[in-house]
Amino acid sequence: MYNRYSRQQLFSPVGETGQQLIRQKHVLLIGVGALGSACAEALVRAGIGKLTIIDRDYVEWSNLQRQQLYTEQDAKEKVPKVIAAKKRLQSINSEVEINESILDACTERILPLLEDVDVMVDATDNFDVRFMMNDLAQKYQIPWVYGSCVGSYGATYTIVPGKTPCLHCLLKAIPNTGMTCDTVGIISPTVQIVAAYQVAEVLKLLVGDEEALRKNYLTFDVWQNQHYEINVEKIRSSDCPSCGKSPTYPYLSYENQTKLDILCGRDAIQIRPPKPIYYNLDQLAVQLRPYGDIQKNPYLLACQAEDYRLVIFQDGRVVLHGIQDIQKAKTIYYRLLG
Repeated sequence: MYNRYSRQQLFSPVGETGQQLIRQKHVLLIGVGALGSACAEALVRAGIGKLTIIDRDYVEWSNLQRQQLYTEQDAKEKVPKVIAAKKRLQSINSEVEINESILDACTERILPLLEDVDVMVDATDNFDVRFMMNDLAQKYQIPWVYGSCVGSYGATYTIVPGKTPCLHCLLKAIPNTGMTCDTVGIISPTVQIVAAYQVAEVLKLLVGDEEALRKNYLTFDVWQNQHYEINVEKIRSSDCPSCGKSPTYPYLSYENQTKLDILCGRDAIQIRPPKPIYYNLDQLAVQLRPYGDIQKNPYLLACQAEDYRLVIFQDGRVVLHGIQDIQKAKTIYYRLLG
């Protein structure tokens, strides 16, 4: 009765040996928002040895509906998420080593954190970071678990370098529908379902039971009671630039990263995606209408918010007027456009 992991060890695929393995492992979690909060708490309760958490944001009131590690006091004080998360996680399990970093995930900042990492978990809010994670995973042979959710829709997939298709094989190019939690909302059951699948896959990897890993790409809509599993085993490509025979890891290079430029004299920041993104401006107008007055022509859409003006061009280029802080510009960009 005094063994906190006794019920987990009674589960035969884990057992005492698996629990010892879990205690020796290091998980890197990128993002501690909704998915990250749920995954972090479950992994800490499971008794992992080390957890590294990365996030650039602070706690806001709108987070409290689904981000389970945070309190009203955290939101009042605008505490950085990794700081609030670490405090809460340590109160749950003081045996786990938790390393936190307040940073914007990019190749140069993530690389030093990869030493002795056994599994990476995706809890991010944009595909720029996911594709970077994918290339790092392939280059350094680290398995990772992809997860995303918006509205009542969620998706997850487990990627094992050398054995499964990678994210690049699956998606070919960075998708961008313009749908984010800030534009179409999200309900907490969506988060919990994706996180549950992610944590289950991480535990399988940590105890070495790769045969039990889910081979399919899983999607669901919890509101519409829909659940799909897509067999993707055959889409692994030998000429994939991320996981093929001669990989170049394109999403680790500067030219394939989203660019931000301060427009001198214009009190504005321009954001350019690595490749043209052709938005449906009519759809974007509906999604962005709650944030301000919308003006649209065949070439661009403008949204006048309270303290900034967002202009989206047909090729995906975005200009944020009234903002000089690059970090704030990136936050708005990913929140509204994914």
